[in-house]
Order: sequence, then structure tokens, then C-alpha cells
Amino acid sequence: MKIVFMGTPDFAVPTLEALIRGGHQVAAVVTQPDKPKGRGKAVLMTPVKEKAMEYGIPVYQPARVKQDDEFFQVLKALSPDAVVVTAFGQILPQRILELPRYGCINVHASLLPKYRGAAPIQWAVIDGCEYSGVTTMQMNEGLDTGDILLTEKVKLDPKETGGSLFDRLSDVGAQLLVKTLEEAKAGTLKPQKQNEEEASYVKMIKKSFGELDFSKEADALERLIRGLNPWPSAFTHLNGKMLKIWDADVYTKEQAEAEFPEYSTDFKGAEPGQIAAVLPHTFFIGCGKDLLKVNEVQAEGKKRMTSDAFLRGSHLEKGMELGK
Repeated sequence: MKIVFMGTPDFAVPTLEALIRGGHQVAAVVTQPDKPKGRGKAVLMTPVKEKAMEYGIPVYQPARVKQDDEFFQVLKALSPDAVVVTAFGQILPQRILELPRYGCINVHASLLPKYRGAAPIQWAVIDGCEYSGVTTMQMNEGLDTGDILLTEKVKLDPKETGGSLFDRLSDVGAQLLVKTLEEAKAGTLKPQKQNEEEASYVKMIKKSFGELDFSKEADALERLIRGLNPWPSAFTHLNGKMLKIWDADVYTKEQAEAEFPEYSTDFKGAEPGQIAAVLPHTFFIGCGKDLLKVNEVQAEGKKRMTSDAFLRGSHLEKGMELGK
């Protein structure tokens, strides 16, 4: 097929590569405008643009596809069989949706209609879902409301992070998209309307969302830590400085007492947000329910390290308060 591909972040790159490997003619790539990033504010290309340039594919970067008449005329002249959209970052207008022979097909990183909107991968981890997955969808003007074409479920690992699920679903989505195009060409797709009663939307993730509230249950905080790994990361403050927590385990007080009996009195008196116990190689934090055993941290201005390494260079005592 003759394809116009629309995508922006790393997640979209495997789908673009799968299209090229699958023998499709990628006539153009459309991605978000380059933006300044980092302390130096250097203007960086999007990951999809970088990959497109490696293959010599023409790249277009309209700031607003809905209002860009010039871009629409370019797209019309290309006359694609399908427009493939993977994490593009803009909603397409009806005139573009109706342009290709096979319409616009979206690769969405959730099992629709659950988790429409932004950040479905991170929320699947944060919410403790047993399964996530990928849906290919026939796009309409709504936000992830089009007909479902194909889906593939993925079971989350017990220590799944936002980053690891991102990588897994990126690869699954690439293969599912290729299969979707094959079935579209063969005329064997059976689009299914989404059940609106089962629909749910998730909000965008902001950096501030990572601040840990230790009045909450340890189980919820542990999922938040994993879901925000690697971005934007979960954090608290120790002695007025930021302390990122990259990995932790949940312990009931009974489990902690059984495994570390010499600290049993410490665990019993643990208050939310306090250092409950400091062991030779790790430490525990009190939560609204249960405890967090911290495995990996990052002190402000330092690299990620195990709790063992952190404790060798830091003075930590039972009863110290975490938070601002």
C-alpha cells in the first residue's frame, strides 16, 4: 500500500520501520514540529523524523493539521491508500479522515474502550491492571472513539514499569498494524463499535504527579513508582532535597517482622512518611497501610543507585520525615 505515516515519539518508530520492512510505500512522514529541549534549549528532531530521514522519506511538520490548507493539498496530491497514525499528538479533521481509500488507522496502546486519551501505558501500571494491550482503530473525529479493528492483549509482569511496557507495546503495535493493513487489503476486517458504557479516559502525566503521598497505601505507591519509571519518576524529599525512588517492594508489618525480626519494634511503630527502619542494605518507609522497602534511589544531583550504595554515603535514621 501507499502509506502516509503520522507519528512523533519513540513509541511510533517500530511501526514506521515495520511498514517499511513490510514492503509498503511510505510516501511521507508527518510529525510534530521540532522543539527546544534540555538546558541548552537545542532544537531537536522528533524520533520519528530522525528515522524517516534515515530512509530518505519526505517529512512534513504542520503545527495544526486541522487548519493547514497547504498541508491538506500536499496530502491530497500524495493520494495515499491509508494514513497510519501512531502517537502523533494531533486530532485529524474529517477531510483528512475521509481522504484515503482505507481511511486513517490508529495504533493505540490500550484495549479500547478502556484508557482513551493520553498516557494509557503508564496508567495501566499505576492502576495495577493485569492486562494491557494494543488496539488498531478506524479513526473518526473523536478522541479514540473510532471502530475497533484488531486487538492484542499483553499480560503485565509483576515488576512491570511504564518504560518496559512502553517497549513491549511498541513492538506489539507495529506487528498488529501490519496485520491490520493486510486484512484491510484482503477485505476481511470486521470493525466493531466501541461500547461507550465501558469507556474510560486517562489524563496526561505531569512531573508533579510523581510526588509520593505516604498517607496512601504502600501498594498504590509501589505501582506509582513503577508506572512513572522512567518518566517523570516518583519522588519525595529528604532534608529539603529531592529523593527519587526508582524501585521498592511492599511489605505488611507482619511480613517485615518475620523476615527481619530484630527490627520488629520499629515496624510496629511506623508512621506514614517516616523512616520506619534502617537496615544494613536497605530501609523501610511507613505508609497509610503497610510499608515500602526501598531498593533503588537517586539523591538530588546524583546518579541512580541501590539503597545499599545510598546508605553507605548518607546518614539515615529511624523516625526521619520524608516530604517537603
